[in-house]
Amino acid sequence: MFTRSLGPSSELRPLEVWHAEEFADHLDRAREHVRPWVGPSFVTDTVEGARATLRRYADGAAADGARLVGIWRSGVLVGGVMFVSFSAAAGVCELGCWLEPAAEGEGLVTAAASVLLAWALDERGLHRAEWRCRADNLRSAAVARRLGMTLEGTLREAWPVGGVRHDQQVWAVLATDRRDRASAPAGAPTA
Repeated sequence: MFTRSLGPSSELRPLEVWHAEEFADHLDRAREHVRPWVGPSFVTDTVEGARATLRRYADGAAADGARLVGIWRSGVLVGGVMFVSFSAAAGVCELGCWLEPAAEGEGLVTAAASVLLAWALDERGLHRAEWRCRADNLRSAAVARRLGMTLEGTLREAWPVGGVRHDQQVWAVLATDRRDRASAPAGAPTA
């Protein structure tokens, strides 16, 4: 399988069903930190639950849909990026991420999400990539901004967590936006 370097000791590679025990161990370190920001079905408490989550995404990837890619630092799974949804027919995908606290602040999510974004828009030819996050998730919004995405709006009280509803931001970038930026002369202002 492929491995993509994200820096001197970090790499991006597929996160597959056979990683269930490693994924469960990672979730033990990350669970309470990521729980407010990701869907409840993602944050499992057992190896069987981890295997079911990985199986769900493996089935999605087999159908050319949702898929997971892990981030390893010094050989330890510390997080990942994903296509929450992926539709070649519609030309639209949604990216997402998660990371355990010990790996924050190293640019790993931005680097990893950039790989997925380039693959979706440049290689697969999708037209639009979205990033959705709770409005109070400043770190996630910062990643969307670094990916060149535009904040298109806020869905009020669209994200229920623990009986409380939170606003959700919708960020997006179009393939044409990326092409325009790539062809702009160095130092030229971009939209």
